[in-house]
Amino acid sequence: MAAHVLRLRIALLLGALRGDTGHVVRRVIGLVVLVVATAAACWAMLTMRDAAIDEVRTVTVLGGSAVTLGFALAPLIGALEDPLDPRRFALFGLPRGRLAAVLVVAGLISVPILALLAVAVCAAIVWADHGVPVVVGVVSVLLGVLTCSLFARVCAAVASLYLRERRSRELSGVFVLVVLVVVVPVGVFLASLEWRGAVPPQLLEAVDALGLTPLGAAWTLPGEAADGSHAWLAAVVAVATLFALGLLWIWAVHRLLTTTERPGTGRERAGLGWFGVAPGTPGGAIAARSLVYWFGDRRYVVNALVIPVAAAITVVPLLIAGVPPEIVALVPVPFAALFLGWLPHDDVAYDSTAIWMHISGGVRGVSDRIGRLVPVLLVGVPLLAVAVPVATSIHGRWAILPALTGVCAALFLSGLGLSSISSVVAPYAVSRPGESPFQQPQRTSAGGAVAQGVVMLGALVLSAPVVWCGWLALRGDAEAAATALWGGLAIGLGVLVVGVVIGSIAFERRGSRLMEFAEST
Repeated sequence: MAAHVLRLRIALLLGALRGDTGHVVRRVIGLVVLVVATAAACWAMLTMRDAAIDEVRTVTVLGGSAVTLGFALAPLIGALEDPLDPRRFALFGLPRGRLAAVLVVAGLISVPILALLAVAVCAAIVWADHGVPVVVGVVSVLLGVLTCSLFARVCAAVASLYLRERRSRELSGVFVLVVLVVVVPVGVFLASLEWRGAVPPQLLEAVDALGLTPLGAAWTLPGEAADGSHAWLAAVVAVATLFALGLLWIWAVHRLLTTTERPGTGRERAGLGWFGVAPGTPGGAIAARSLVYWFGDRRYVVNALVIPVAAAITVVPLLIAGVPPEIVALVPVPFAALFLGWLPHDDVAYDSTAIWMHISGGVRGVSDRIGRLVPVLLVGVPLLAVAVPVATSIHGRWAILPALTGVCAALFLSGLGLSSISSVVAPYAVSRPGESPFQQPQRTSAGGAVAQGVVMLGALVLSAPVVWCGWLALRGDAEAAATALWGGLAIGLGVLVVGVVIGSIAFERRGSRLMEFAEST
């Protein structure tokens, strides 16, 4: 029966290339992209045969941890059905323990696992060239691949049990953002290694910590064996992770086989888009509606597209003035963070008369304020997470990374906090829904300009201490970099919380005035 299940698994893989022409073309394109990406990753790994041990260990631990996290998140967020769901094999009559083992083996026969295996084997070859015993490399490959496969199995079972109603193609888009946040900074760092050949001490400390977690323990094993440090501890963590995942998988199989599936629920919610993903609360509904507007209303799209243009424009006068390029490379990212935080400063006005739904429904102010910030956070956090390491790599000194992160966090979060107040206290007329985003209504007062200026200037003033620490870090003060990081996070989060609280109170007290404003503009 186990052999029969394995034959079914192979038949499923081959069957994916059958069907109508459009389906086959999409599958073939996806397969080609994966093969090319795998080949590129293998080539990149093999080029590190002459690299230092610290560099190889950093790349393998960061890359392996990112891949392991991806295997865990994909089943939770993606909307695809699991072909190896234990419920599908209930009629075979296999004992639950044996079925769990068979499905684990069958799960290893998949295109992503085979691609991971190819890259992991290349990593083992590189470690063998650095003097690591072949046995250690093989054990690391087996532990890493099995960990990824079991993470995928367990998380797929959890999604089938508890998250069936919350997955949709919108969440798949969120997963892409998460992958970008994890993978792009790693790729930027790999590029910096190619040109500079040195690993920042702060990053080595992060790799050491990551290597003792379930995500990176299996991948750090050869590196720990190469320098004779904590190889035994990494092996214990990797084996314990595998054992814990095995127990969770056995429990999940038992749970799935003794739980009745609720048919049709996922399909019903999938058609609701973001409303099917968001929690069934007032704040969740407002967040879903805001996401629909932000990704579908051209007024929001135009405002978002202005950000990279405005950030890039700041570079030109600085270069003309003779500012060194490595300094100029750091400027656009804080400007982008400032504009991102400034974007929702007039969000209520963009609702037009639709604001009556919030007011007549008795929505609490905190639900309205937080729900409106979700789209900006969903776009801004991944964008800054990619832009900060890219700018740091162009700058050339990784010690500035904490300071740049703190400055961006202070500007972004402070802007969001002040915008939460401004959009309720000082809304001003904007183009109505369906109108051209470049068509602005006539205003009888300068309130709009004042509101825009107060939010932007307020974010700059509140972030001034962090910007000063960042400047000191740029001049070589290592302690100022850490101060800028933690100070930026503290100031940004503090202003955000205070802004949401004040904006919530103002929303509940100014409901009638907001309705009058919506009707008169």
